[in-house]
Amino acid sequence: MKQNIIPHFSFFQAPISNTMPKGTVSLLDIYNLIRTEYKNCTDLLRFIAEPAQARNFKATKFDYVTFSGVFTKRTDKELVNHSGLLCLDFDHVSNIQHLKKLLLKDPYFETELLFTSPSGDGLKWIIPINIHQVTHAQYFQAVSNYLKHNYLIEPDKSGKDISRACFLCHDPNVYIHPKYLNQ
Repeated sequence: MKQNIIPHFSFFQAPISNTMPKGTVSLLDIYNLIRTEYKNCTDLLRFIAEPAQARNFKATKFDYVTFSGVFTKRTDKELVNHSGLLCLDFDHVSNIQHLKKLLLKDPYFETELLFTSPSGDGLKWIIPINIHQVTHAQYFQAVSNYLKHNYLIEPDKSGKDISRACFLCHDPNVYIHPKYLNQ
């Protein structure tokens, strides 16, 4: 039986101003953290009505990862190894369950990980990419164009940055590709 290689990337402890990684984690590690941890922080964030206060709370209290790679410091120039992953961030989604179903059934992009964002009104969609064919930024643009054309949605443009931070939150219904389970 063939074992799937699990992608690895950098993990950072809060606050967002901390640009030095605590270590390297796997996609399976993050799946388990999102499924079982961060409930208190996530619930508190979703209770904050004032947008500026919510942004500040998230920036100071939430751990984060750089799904696209392992870094010595969180800056594009300090990339050690690209993970082969692209994180697409969808904000202010009107029907999260509908979008989840669309993305999970997409015929061109295999979902590696999919979870509700810290705010509760968005999604984080992690898909595999091959940066040996085109650059990370070119891949992001191509996927963005595809999503706009096929689903009339646009991801946050910051996903084009390799060192883009993705906050970790609680989502008991986080999806991970089944190929990573039971390894």
